[in-house]
Amino acid sequence: MTTPWISTHSVEPGTNPSLLVVCDHASNAVPDELNQLGMSDEHLCRHIAWDIGALGVAKALAERFNAELIHCGTSRIAIDANRAPESPDLILDRSDGVHVPGNQALTERERQRRLNTYFRPYHQTIRQALDQRIARGERPLLLAIHSFEPVMTGIARPWPIGVLWKLERKPFEPLFTALQSKGINVGDNQPYDGRFAMGYTLEHHAIGRGLPHAMIELRNDEIRSEEGQKRWARIVGDALVAAGMAT
Repeated sequence: MTTPWISTHSVEPGTNPSLLVVCDHASNAVPDELNQLGMSDEHLCRHIAWDIGALGVAKALAERFNAELIHCGTSRIAIDANRAPESPDLILDRSDGVHVPGNQALTERERQRRLNTYFRPYHQTIRQALDQRIARGERPLLLAIHSFEPVMTGIARPWPIGVLWKLERKPFEPLFTALQSKGINVGDNQPYDGRFAMGYTLEHHAIGRGLPHAMIELRNDEIRSEEGQKRWARIVGDALVAAGMAT
């Protein structure tokens, strides 16, 4: 089911000074003026438009830790909140073999309009939230929640969860240990290699500032239901506590 577009982003309050949760691909909503980009509801319900189940997990984690949650309200088909403004992948005219009519022959003027209207307000909100915490002497963990397809280009992805890292693995070893102790097959920089594909949000807001951070990728067949989302939020939350990354 597609979601009506309401705003560029939403903020759900929390008072935990040591954690900020973000969800870049929370919604498959396309702004009304873009007329669904010429795509069907069926296409917009697929992974190409959003990270299925990710928002439910992010909300459950934020609630558990009383943490602020900032999530993007615009589908990545309109503009990808986790790509750099200059990235050629910011606005795709074709995604996973599907043509996006509304992104064909995109003008620079329209590209800039989407950046200013949908992309920058979301990232400005994250930046301001972190600025306020840093000004108070806090160093919050920026936790990004994503999901991925069970099969991509015909290749099965066996991991129900992946932990991505960019600079070095060592800070994440306690998190790997905590998850693996539950008998979980944890993707180590899988299904994407964070050294090359960490994404704009954590690179810009956390890594660029030297802040603690973590990117969690969950296989979306595990979190399509509310029950699955709550289960994995509990697993991830317990692992973050065991790893000393959240309280």
